[in-house]
Amino acid sequence: MSFALRDLMRTAHVLAGGVWVGGSVMYLFVIGPALRLGHATPEIGALLGRLFRDLVQVCVGVVLISGVYLVFDRLSAVAVGPVYIVVLAVKVAAALVMFALALFQAQEARRLAKHRGPLWSLAPRLILALGLVTFLLGAALTGLFEAALAPGLR
Repeated sequence: MSFALRDLMRTAHVLAGGVWVGGSVMYLFVIGPALRLGHATPEIGALLGRLFRDLVQVCVGVVLISGVYLVFDRLSAVAVGPVYIVVLAVKVAAALVMFALALFQAQEARRLAKHRGPLWSLAPRLILALGLVTFLLGAALTGLFEAALAPGLR
């Protein structure tokens, strides 16, 4: 049962992160420009923004729940060493900044455009950059974890 739960949590974690980061790529580089070039109405832009925020909120919840589970699962499995802990701490910090920026975006979206600060337009790019960093760090953590398991497999 524990293996099934661990696999379910890993899958949920990677899928939710992939949907959020992949959705950010689509929104920044495809949907946003298409809305501007196609002269979409403000209502269409607002609807797309709201739907994307709703999706991001689900992804954040899944990433948080599965991430907490995976941290405890991995840290209790083997002695991973200080490098693993440092990389994990950096990944968690990057993810927390992403969450804070997403929360900021959701709050700012309720304000009139003329009252939004400069971080409003920069935040989506920062979220995407941090998302890519967290994926890279996640891959590094997997490699470090597998290396920590290797001596026990011999």
